[in-house]
Amino acid sequence: MDSQKRDENAPQQNPNLTPEQIYVLRHEGTERPGSSPLNYEKRPGTYYCAGCGAPLFTSATKYDSGSGWPSFYAPIEGSIETKVDYKLLVPRTEYHCARCGGHQGHVFGDGPEPTGLRYCNNGVALTFVPDDPEDTAAER
Repeated sequence: MDSQKRDENAPQQNPNLTPEQIYVLRHEGTERPGSSPLNYEKRPGTYYCAGCGAPLFTSATKYDSGSGWPSFYAPIEGSIETKVDYKLLVPRTEYHCARCGGHQGHVFGDGPEPTGLRYCNNGVALTFVPDDPEDTAAER
């Protein structure tokens, strides 16, 4: 899954990104744990890359990992790519949007079945669209 191929037609940066989104998506930053409202999002729907709008995860794979970041056990097939990150001196697997390269988070081997993986995502790197646009209750 380590690939540097990018969709040349994909927008490289959403012009409406906040400074925090730019820091995370384009400079591989990390938001503070517990700071994302998406931690509490319970509605059925899809999570998209905030950088380019590519679909990355569905709510069916989201779970509460207790980590302080939105977590998923599987991405939408083909939506992400990975690379090894040595920023903390210990190798970790970083993942990013396959379309625009926007940094999303890190994947760990302590997730639930059926994959055993935890895709720990920066909330500011995502946008959420509920399946039912009239459903406005995020917490259930």
